[in-house]
Amino acid sequence: MIGFYNYTVILTYVSLLSSTLGIFMSIKGNFLFAVFCLIISGICDMFDGMVARSHKNRSDLAKAFGIQIDSLCDLVCFGVFPGIFNILFTDKHSPKLTPVAFVISAIFILCAVIRLGYFNVMEIERQKETQEVRKYYQGMPVTTISGFIPLSFTLRNIIGYHIYYIVLNIIVLVVAVLFVLNIKIPKPHKKGVLVLTGLAFAVIAVLALQGLKIINF
Repeated sequence: MIGFYNYTVILTYVSLLSSTLGIFMSIKGNFLFAVFCLIISGICDMFDGMVARSHKNRSDLAKAFGIQIDSLCDLVCFGVFPGIFNILFTDKHSPKLTPVAFVISAIFILCAVIRLGYFNVMEIERQKETQEVRKYYQGMPVTTISGFIPLSFTLRNIIGYHIYYIVLNIIVLVVAVLFVLNIKIPKPHKKGVLVLTGLAFAVIAVLALQGLKIINF
């Protein structure tokens, strides 16, 4: 079998499977479950780098494979999946604006492709010069969409569905632009990752309570 098989890619594959399920749930109209899947993918992505770096004996080919696999899966999880989610959510609540959502989502996916392709090229070159952990991201990481959409989704009842789909499209468009802007964003360290993970689980708890109709906001 072709490929490199070790524990360093497990979280990346779990993230991909979660987003694949999320796409299916979006098609079925179960947007709450889809958002859960997006959060799970985001959590997996936060830790897959740490897991990969824990393997000290990876060959250069295995490292290069890991970079490519990570970006390919990220394209599906944080590019294609959110784009499809945006189109289908808009189509359900305002079919007339579906073409606009389609254009915005297409731009979003294109920017994600550019961001990930550029990252791959620069990361391969960087690793030839140093093995230090990256301190800054150049452009906003595509994974940040797994935070913006769930956070905004918790406010959908307050905002109102007749307005939230507009907010969703604005978020998707703005984040798309941030993907390709030449800006430096500090990479969170272990404490930052733990804070973000705690926030992710807090959002999951709120969405679960909303889904069970225990809270209405």
